Amino acid sequence: MVLSIRTPAWKNGERIPTRFTADGPDISPRFEFGGVPVGTRAFALICDDPDAPVGTWVHWVLYDIPGTARSLAEGVPADPRLADGSRHGKNSWKKYGYGGPSPPPGKPHRYFFRLYALREPLGAEPGLTAAQAESLAKSRAIESAQYLGTYGRA
Repeated sequence: MVLSIRTPAWKNGERIPTRFTADGPDISPRFEFGGVPVGTRAFALICDDPDAPVGTWVHWVLYDIPGTARSLAEGVPADPRLADGSRHGKNSWKKYGYGGPSPPPGKPHRYFFRLYALREPLGAEPGLTAAQAESLAKSRAIESAQYLGTYGRA
C-alpha cells in the first residue's frame, strides 16, 4: 500500500469549502490517513500556498502526530501542544494552528497538504517553522503523500 491523505470535505484538486477558509469559521478540515507504512512512529503535516504574492505562505505546521493516528479531527485546537502529544509549528502569521485560505482577489490559489510518515518523531518543542519541520521530517520520512485544494476570491 502507498501512504495517502484525504479529506471528506472536498475531492483532491477541487475547491476548499468556505467553512475551512478565512471567509468562514476558518477551522481545519478532517483528514484521514491510509496505507500507513510499517514502522511509522509519527506523522508531520504541512500546508502551504505556493501561489501567494509574497512567496509561499504557510497555513499549517503540525508534527509529532502519533504514529497510531489514522485521522485528524475537524477543528484541531490551535494549542502549541495537543493532548495526544502532537505539536504545532508556527504558520506565516506567526501563530500556532491552522490558518485557512485567504487569498487576494484573482486566480484561485493552490493549497498543498503534505503528510510525512516518520520513523521517529521530530522531538522538537512547539514553534518550528515549516522549513525547519519539513527538513527534519524529510530526514526521518519513510514515505510522504499530498492532497490538494484550491480557493479563490472574485
